Amino acid sequence: MASEMMEALLALAQEKNIDELYMLDRLETSLAKSYQNILNLEWDCRVIIDRETGHIYVYEMVPKGERDPETGEYSEYEEVDVTPKDVSRIAAQNAKSVINSIVREAGRENIYHEFADRVGELVTGTVLQTTPDFTILKIRDGVEAELPHFDTRRNPGERNERPAGEYYQHNRRLQALIIEVRDPANMKTNSRGESARPSIVVSRTHPDLIRRLFEVEIPEVYDGAVEIKSIAREPGGRAKVAVSSREPNLDPVGACVGPRGSRIRMVVSELRGERVDVIQWSDDPARYIANALSPAKVTSVSVDEETHYATVIVPDDMLSLAIGKEGQNARLAARLTGWHIDIKSASLMVGIPEDADMLIDDDDDLLGPDAETEERCEFVDADGNRCRNHARPGSRFCGVHEAEEL
Repeated sequence: MASEMMEALLALAQEKNIDELYMLDRLETSLAKSYQNILNLEWDCRVIIDRETGHIYVYEMVPKGERDPETGEYSEYEEVDVTPKDVSRIAAQNAKSVINSIVREAGRENIYHEFADRVGELVTGTVLQTTPDFTILKIRDGVEAELPHFDTRRNPGERNERPAGEYYQHNRRLQALIIEVRDPANMKTNSRGESARPSIVVSRTHPDLIRRLFEVEIPEVYDGAVEIKSIAREPGGRAKVAVSSREPNLDPVGACVGPRGSRIRMVVSELRGERVDVIQWSDDPARYIANALSPAKVTSVSVDEETHYATVIVPDDMLSLAIGKEGQNARLAARLTGWHIDIKSASLMVGIPEDADMLIDDDDDLLGPDAETEERCEFVDADGNRCRNHARPGSRFCGVHEAEEL
């Protein structure tokens, strides 16, 4: 019986890639605690497992001499053999839980060493189980990941990495981003059941999830011809992605959208319908801010480099589109650009600031190189709104309204 148990232990150690001596040492330590309670020993107990035959010996460590006056500990012990007759049966009962614990810890160690350097990568898994607090994904045999979606109001120390409105069915394939791999050596004791939860933590709300999906679906992004400059996202609702091209003849927005939107459609499908706006990045802050407010048309942008504050003027009929539902479009544009953006309608502006960077639909003919020194067009429409263009030289009106007045 003893030899059979030893053979089984060694075979399990090889199968799970666990050090044999480490497993036997752990088993001896656990058995010593069990036998001390079972035999009701007065002193500590020591267990030795013969590495060849598998026989188990139990010794009580009876102290000899006097205690150390400083430490209160004994320096010498006598090993008294107290091995019970049914030692193998007791060992077999205790070994099961010990071995399971060792195998579980060894598996977590192997997963940690394999995935610790893969934080930020995209992984595909199958939904195994969904609870009110988290979803378990199967990455492959023996490797699972946790997608937490705790109620952070009731559990302030936990995460919520699930976009609003997403629910996962059993056996459904899901792509997610690795955001953490728990180290078994530094496992938190205050986290809810963390020791029994998977080591890998993934997210569906992280902005880099969109970056990785772009790399999968768009070859130009994967090759580096198109660079993703910035991402702003409200998971489950809408996202904005600023892209630029490293090749002069390549349209970065068109490359990301694809023919008839085929490429971006694949990204949106994986994000469960989350709207993704791809905009052109620019090193000119005014142009970049105007692009970020797409699909709204922008009349002018005035930027203050010192305060990092931008004032944007839009036509009256574009005001609601520029701001977006509950301010979503303006909020995402501010996150994308990193600027504080103030959006105002044209009818509320008495005049255009002198330092404004004009972006009037790229109609450069309406604003000549000396536009700052020219006077403003005097045309006023039926609603009392004055024209925002500058007057032509020698005239009180711009080129659009001069013919009407004549």
